[in-house]
Amino acid sequence: MTTARTLRIFLSHTVSGQIWQQGGDSSATPAPESGSNINPETGEGIPAWQFKVEGRLLEYPEGNIVEFSRSSAANTLDGFTIRRRGDTLTKIRVVIHLEQQPEVYKVNPELASILGIKEDTRVGIQQALWNYIKLEGLQDKVDRKTIHADAKLKPIFGQDSIPFTLLPERLMRQLQPPDPIILHYTLNPAQPPPEKPQAYDIEVKIDDAAMRARMNHVTVAVAQESAKELNRMDDEISLLTQSLTQSHLKATFLNSFAADPQGFIQTWLESQSRDLEAILANGQSEGALRMDDLRRSEYFRLPWVDEAVAIQEGMRKAALAARPPGT
Repeated sequence: MTTARTLRIFLSHTVSGQIWQQGGDSSATPAPESGSNINPETGEGIPAWQFKVEGRLLEYPEGNIVEFSRSSAANTLDGFTIRRRGDTLTKIRVVIHLEQQPEVYKVNPELASILGIKEDTRVGIQQALWNYIKLEGLQDKVDRKTIHADAKLKPIFGQDSIPFTLLPERLMRQLQPPDPIILHYTLNPAQPPPEKPQAYDIEVKIDDAAMRARMNHVTVAVAQESAKELNRMDDEISLLTQSLTQSHLKATFLNSFAADPQGFIQTWLESQSRDLEAILANGQSEGALRMDDLRRSEYFRLPWVDEAVAIQEGMRKAALAARPPGT
């Protein structure tokens, strides 16, 4: 997330060892340097000037710091000073290449006249081109992956139509690094420096960390609340689905019974009988006797038959012995 800020550049200079500072006439030819007044090691007595460049971001909440050097080993600076020896008029040109995040590109003049933008980020330029394509209806009605070029885009694309996947690559051909910012400054050591520095305002786009943090906080809070609401709605939907299923089964049962009570009862009993037979056949009821087994002779040759007959015969004899005599 980017925001536009104002970068204010200050240009100023100071001088030292000039003739007018030593009480001499600056228009006169300087006398030969005297060894007693000049110290080559410290520079004392030698005419020199210092040119200073400073920069500040205005209305920036995280501190007014501008990094002028790309070197990672260098300390972060808000300005720098250039020192040179001399007493002649010097015209200085300051060339500033802005390093913006995200990177800003200059649009080819032909494409810029179509899109109406001269400089923007790559995403912004792609969005502007896509808006133009949709506005002019250049996307193929059948094959949505094909983009047709109108009279304005044909010289840029170099063909009548291109695949959508090649659009970013063709667009990058039309982008260039932005023009540097050039500032001019005239330094005249023969005159006292201005009391106030020259100031230039430059608009730059930077990453708004504060806004990003606030948006992330809001997004996380909304996401958490949304997750809770979605879970609650999922539970309600599950309960309602179960209720509808049960209601549908009940309605089907009662409608079938009302249409033919006798036939429904008979069908229902047959269904329950089949279910009972299936349960007994699966051995879920131990000790149950099935009629199909009684019809098979192999059933009475099993090892338990002898024991069962002995028990039954013993029970019969015990019953006979318990009867009173004469009965």
